[in-house]
Amino acid sequence: MKNKVYINEKIKNFNKKIFVPGDKSLSIRFILLASQALGKSTAYNILKSEDVICALKSIKKLGIKYKLSKNRCVIYGKGFKGFNYKNNTIIDAGNSGTLSRLIFGLLVDSKNNIILKGDKSLSKRDFSRVINPMRMFGQNIKSKNNKLPIVLKGTKYPRPINYSELRGSAQVKSCILLAAMKTPGETKIKCIPSRNHTEKLFLHLNLPIKIKKERKYEIISFNGKKNYKAFDYKIPGDISSSSFFIALTLLTKKSKILIKNVNVNKSRTGIIDILKLMKAKIKLKNIRIYNGENIADIEVKSSDKLKPINCPTQMNSRSIDEFLLIFLICSVANGVSKFRNIEELRNKETDRLDFASKFLKKIGIKTKISKDSFKIYGNPTLKLNKIYEIKNFDKDHRACMLSFIAALAFGGKWIIHDTDSVNTSFPNFISLLKQLGAKIN
Repeated sequence: MKNKVYINEKIKNFNKKIFVPGDKSLSIRFILLASQALGKSTAYNILKSEDVICALKSIKKLGIKYKLSKNRCVIYGKGFKGFNYKNNTIIDAGNSGTLSRLIFGLLVDSKNNIILKGDKSLSKRDFSRVINPMRMFGQNIKSKNNKLPIVLKGTKYPRPINYSELRGSAQVKSCILLAAMKTPGETKIKCIPSRNHTEKLFLHLNLPIKIKKERKYEIISFNGKKNYKAFDYKIPGDISSSSFFIALTLLTKKSKILIKNVNVNKSRTGIIDILKLMKAKIKLKNIRIYNGENIADIEVKSSDKLKPINCPTQMNSRSIDEFLLIFLICSVANGVSKFRNIEELRNKETDRLDFASKFLKKIGIKTKISKDSFKIYGNPTLKLNKIYEIKNFDKDHRACMLSFIAALAFGGKWIIHDTDSVNTSFPNFISLLKQLGAKIN
């Protein structure tokens, strides 16, 4: 892929049916859980992005074999004691926050040192939120300022913990659950509801997880040290990848799209609920359940006269990866949109709250920003005719893809740098845009 592209005209109206690649969160979780299963596990429609390839390379470094072909990924698990690797083995998580945090849990009982590292962007991120609970389990962790590179060594006798996770972080919750899986006794987590793919996979594997709802919290309890057999899994389409095409369709006049076989797990569909409150034309069709996950076809029609939103804070964790797109759509709403308690956006590949403010200002949209809140003053007649150059975004794949959607929806002449960053989560993003008629040079 070219590292810089030019977009010089808006996309014309379209009416298409598309399939997006497999869900990234489920792809990585399948790999990690299959590495601990007993026997041959197979995933169909696994995402072949850089983050997922990093996960496969990581388990290979730990002594687990796999085969990756066009239609499937096979992993040969050896159970909880199956990892076999030399002291000071280096695991490179690349840009993947999910892999780098979840793998702490699988290494809770590791015998040798592991050196965990990542790319420039990931190395800027704070790992204290997983370091703190993992030290409670007994894991030995050495780091400078809680950032990568980090040296990990497990304990022979991991001990169960009680932990409160009050930021709504699915990565922290999942890391703790993976550690609890290899720990005798009962681990308990009090947490704000967030993505629950790990819990659903545990239920699918008949692991002894219990989930109790208590007002605005969930209490998750888990008894560890129960081996499980290999499993097969069909990975549905990724809602985060779908969201770029949802946004483009809403913002392109006389257009319609049907996105097939998408994971619409309620912990992930905040963007759909937020956009519906804004009067966007979105429908879920052919809804069905597969291994606890809700799957549907998403129908979207172009929508004008969008309303502004005072976004309910309980939707934040359900739309955390889609906020850049939500902000873009708010830029053409008829009024002021308001968001609160969204400081978590500052802890992504780049500071997405700061990026959003600068990006919207660049295209002529007034905003007000604080540490954890954001106001967007929408302009329903927004049209662009200047030259816009997008660079220096720490190769954040979602910031890059947002720029494509703005260019194709609003016009102007765009130069977008570091476009190879889309390979992190969505390698065929540009080819799918071209299927809709986008002209990208």
